[in-house]
Amino acid sequence: MDKEKDSKEDSNKASISRREFIKLSAIAGSGIAIGAAGIGLFGGRGSSQGVSSHTLDAKAEAVPMYGEHQAGIITPQQTYMYLASFRITVSDRASLIRLFRDWTRFSDLSTAGGTMQTGDNPLLPPSDTGETLDLPAARLTVTFGFGPSFFNEGGKDRFGITAMAPLYLKDIPRMARDNLNPALSGGDVCIQVCAEDQQVAFHAIRNFTRLSTGMAALNWMEEGFISGTAGKTPRNLFGFKDGTANALHQTAAGYDEVVWAADGEPDWMKGGSYLAYRKVRMLLEMWDRSSLTDQEDTFGRSKESGAAYGKSNEFDPVDVSQMPADAHVRLAKQAGQQIHRRAYSYTGSVDPRTGNVDAGLLFISFQKNPDLQFLPMLQLMQNQDALNPYTSHVASALFACPKGLREGQYIAQNILEA
Repeated sequence: MDKEKDSKEDSNKASISRREFIKLSAIAGSGIAIGAAGIGLFGGRGSSQGVSSHTLDAKAEAVPMYGEHQAGIITPQQTYMYLASFRITVSDRASLIRLFRDWTRFSDLSTAGGTMQTGDNPLLPPSDTGETLDLPAARLTVTFGFGPSFFNEGGKDRFGITAMAPLYLKDIPRMARDNLNPALSGGDVCIQVCAEDQQVAFHAIRNFTRLSTGMAALNWMEEGFISGTAGKTPRNLFGFKDGTANALHQTAAGYDEVVWAADGEPDWMKGGSYLAYRKVRMLLEMWDRSSLTDQEDTFGRSKESGAAYGKSNEFDPVDVSQMPADAHVRLAKQAGQQIHRRAYSYTGSVDPRTGNVDAGLLFISFQKNPDLQFLPMLQLMQNQDALNPYTSHVASALFACPKGLREGQYIAQNILEA
């Protein structure tokens, strides 16, 4: 009986609420500053609560953190994104729970437009890095995912959770044309941070890293951006629209069919999704020397309108018979499956020997069954896609993103306390 009581007390401590966190912060001397977007959210959050874009600029809007699903999956795509991979360095479950509690508290506060202010003791480091003190929530979302090594690494059940692993979680098999850099691939935990303000997004990923000191180490981090006119599909760095096919499933029933994990999965994964990641370098200099006809044949779409060959409008049904056999869109259709794309462009360094720019696509997709929806499509395209001479796949990862949180829960609680 005493053990059962202790277990319940530990669980209650782990499930610290937002209100309790604010009280504890005040007692510790660290005040809470809430931006304009966060004031209205302090009184409590429902699954549909948020600030209407009709009344506030997008940069002032807060996206609710709690709900049936994690934010940042089917959330309308924000302008800036950071994707970070962490390696867990602690070996005991208690330390891991402490890390996830800290990350959850910070996520709760920052997505509402809040920051932890400097405490009373100037001889101690501030409790927040401070670069968002005067900035609003900026539609910040935080999405957590877990890699295969989180559950089992080299046959070792690190935290006693191997039995909790989701159905389809495994490393993406190496493809024939891959040029993967292991240092930029995989990881125990991933955090996807998206926002309409780049400084707000970076502040979040910076503080996740700071809060992980002594418990996790940053493996790699990628920075992405995307831009598009409201109501129009954004374009990648090749100048073609990216994500047109998402319109085929953007309904509640469509998301259930394509995105959200369901039957056969552990309870913590039902309502979650699998995040597939590929860093694809685009050989821009080679692409820029190809003709418009060659570029359009490569995709099977008009560059300007986005319409498939033989069609007039971007969202007209695709007729693959009108396209070259190796056209990118034709192969995607032949795979016979849908995925939810949420890709971002990236730009990096310049090769001093050639003057070529390291730039391309941070391909991110969400799907309920990567074995059925993603891997066959990837394999088909790696073998036949007309885009292959213009691209190089340099990083790869697959993460399982849990279902959404209820207020008072911490991320991974349904895994570590099941």
